[in-house]
Amino acid sequence: MSERRFPDDVHAESWCRLPLVRREDLTEGAKQIFDDHSDPKGSSHAGMQGPGGVRLHSPVLAELHRGEAHYLRHETGIKPNIREVAILVAARAHDSQFEWQQHERVGLRVGVSPETIDVIKHRKPVDGLDETEALVIEVGRQLFGEHKLSSELFARARETFGEQKLIDLLANMGSYAATAILLAAVNMQVPLDEEILLPLP
Repeated sequence: MSERRFPDDVHAESWCRLPLVRREDLTEGAKQIFDDHSDPKGSSHAGMQGPGGVRLHSPVLAELHRGEAHYLRHETGIKPNIREVAILVAARAHDSQFEWQQHERVGLRVGVSPETIDVIKHRKPVDGLDETEALVIEVGRQLFGEHKLSSELFARARETFGEQKLIDLLANMGSYAATAILLAAVNMQVPLDEEILLPLP
């Protein structure tokens, strides 16, 4: 399917510039994360090849991040499709192919329409989209593109989500922006047997 090959400084087993961690080198809490990521039925979308595997190079960070990630994914009360729109906006803003690769599929699975995904992927106008999804896209585009949020957009978002969910939504965007930076630094690669879903210039 693909003529791509990994860059010379990327490990074939980890798909990035860092090798896979060894379980015996981890703290007890991080060993539990390692086991979860290594289990095909575990909670990680990408397993050990992805941000979870990268964070395990800092075991304490991996343990701390796990609680936040679980909360943002499962306990905020934000609808899954809205959560995934926020993640996709962050991935697109950072041109994070690996992050996009995982979350386009998750988004479709939880009800994000192909039309919404296309608008985010190709940076199209939000006209005609679901009102809430369009609002999340607008908020993310302004924050990542202009590094500020207008009073008008903030007021609309606060009215739509309430204060707690708005802060959680923004924290989720920020978390995935941080993940995108981490993945860029280690040059995380899309698997060679997969078609790349996010086009870059």
